[in-house]
Amino acid sequence: MGQKVNPIGLRVGINRTWESRWFAKGEEYAELLHEDLAIRKFLKDKLKNASVSKIVIERPHKKCRVTIHTARPGVVIGKKGADIEKLRRELVAMTTGEVFLNLVEVRKPETDANLVAESIAQQLERRVAFRRAMKRSLQTTMRMGALGCRIMCSGRLGGAEIARTEQYHEGSIPLHTLRADIDYGFAEAMTAMGIIGVKVWIYKGEILEHDPMASERRLQETGEQRARSGRAAA
Repeated sequence: MGQKVNPIGLRVGINRTWESRWFAKGEEYAELLHEDLAIRKFLKDKLKNASVSKIVIERPHKKCRVTIHTARPGVVIGKKGADIEKLRRELVAMTTGEVFLNLVEVRKPETDANLVAESIAQQLERRVAFRRAMKRSLQTTMRMGALGCRIMCSGRLGGAEIARTEQYHEGSIPLHTLRADIDYGFAEAMTAMGIIGVKVWIYKGEILEHDPMASERRLQETGEQRARSGRAAA
């Protein structure tokens, strides 16, 4: 089962938490769900070059708090904060309440599955050989401290007439182990020959505590350690 299911969905409530954090009843639930989908699609399209990893949406009373996890916060903020303010106004027009925008910097984009998948997809769109793109990303991810990585590309690889799937992996990826901290990402490359799907699994170690927020706390601690070591080196 672990080989087939989305690794993040399998671990929600164990060492992962939801990306939409709110509660609603009846018809309001459906409205807010579609609103969340529209917000995510809008931000993904608008911030295509900002290396957005994930978007967390929280809804306190009649408010909407959107947290964007990005490897390039400067691109989102813009000159003197002009871009982020424009973005906030556009989100206000899409929702029914007040909108708050937060940015969280992804300190290690090389070990973020979504960003690795998007990077490979962008390389494929620039006509980089798919094997070279996959192997280079795999080596970079392992060099940055991942315990295991698997990359899979599916479609008309290399312009072939018949679609096929190719994958490379290194290290261990224990998909059945629920305490394993496995990140999963997916992206699509729009090439002249058709769409090529890219899937990435990254194993970062084990989380022994039974806490849905454990994975996020671990990322935050890693970022703080890197910031401290950077200040010490300076």
